[in-house]
Order: sequence, then C-alpha cells, then structure tokens
Amino acid sequence: MTEPEPFIRYIQRTVELTEEELTEFTAAFKLKKLKKKQFIIQPDFIAQYRSYVVEGALRSYVIGQDGVDHTINFAIEDWWVSDLNSYLYQKPATMFVVAIEDSTVLQIEYENEQRLKQANHKFETFFRIAAERTAAFHQRRIISALTRTAEERYNDFLLVYPSVAQRLPQYAIASYLGMTTEFLSKIRNHKVRKKN
Repeated sequence: MTEPEPFIRYIQRTVELTEEELTEFTAAFKLKKLKKKQFIIQPDFIAQYRSYVVEGALRSYVIGQDGVDHTINFAIEDWWVSDLNSYLYQKPATMFVVAIEDSTVLQIEYENEQRLKQANHKFETFFRIAAERTAAFHQRRIISALTRTAEERYNDFLLVYPSVAQRLPQYAIASYLGMTTEFLSKIRNHKVRKKN
C-alpha cells in the first residue's frame, strides 16, 4: 500500500532514507480509519500500537477516582498518539484514546517497531527523535501547568494551537488545561468583553 504523502514528508523531515529504506520503513505501518467516538486504547488492555494521525483528531485522557476525566493529550494531523507507558513497556494501559473526529491513522505494532530499530540505525534514530520531541513537549506542559495561571494557559494554547482550538470540544480543552468547562467559559467571556 502507498503511504499518505503527509507521512512521507514527516519521515523525510526527521531522517534521510533511501527509497529502499523508506519502502521498508513504511511497510511496517497499517492504515486504519476511525469513526468519531471510536476508541483505539482503553485501560487494562496493552496498547499494541503507536499511531500517526494522517487526518482527524484524537484525545487521550484518564478518569480520576472522583469520576472526572483529565485530558492528557490531543493528536491532530502530523502528530502521534498512544498510551506510551503501556506501549513501550507492554503493560496494561491507564488511558483512553478516542477519536473526536472521523480520523485516519497509520499504526505500527510494538514488535514491528522493535524489528525496525534493530534492522537499521536510521530507523532507530527516527523513533528516538520522536521520543525526544514527546519528552520535551510533556516537560513544557508540566512547567506551564505548575507556573501559569488558568487564563495564561488558555492564552498560550490559543497562541500555539489556534486552528486546533476551533476543532476541539470546549469540555476537552478545559480538561486539558486543568479547569472546569464553566471556568473556561468565564475566561472566554472575559476575553470577548476585553476586545469590545
């Protein structure tokens, strides 16, 4: 199967592969179409795949003991999603990952990823760079959550992800930013009043 162009461009931005290497690398991925509200990972089951988003949007979240859900991540086009702790260590997942739009993803199984890493150092480099980007993103997110006000976090989110904010449900954005939907509405209303 021919892999979607966005994925080829993503690979080429990350590592330099020959045509043969590119063919070998992309052959390890399977295209999957998801319907809105379809889950690809659920708690207590091992995450078998890491998914690259070709089209659409997904949300990963956990549910606290109080029954409140907490958004860990979003994934839109050109982003990756999984329960990484489950995927990398092949342990039961603790997160849900669900499509919030009809979506298309490319998935690689854990065993196939390991095989690629062993076969070619360029493939290993690709996954290392992806892991480094993920680690840096999560560090920025933690620092922001600990040091910025709720309004600052929302403003930062709009600044960095303006198109994403238009596509995501308000409850999911509020959950991601660590606030209630009602509090996010107050912040948004306050911003509207300040503009007028």
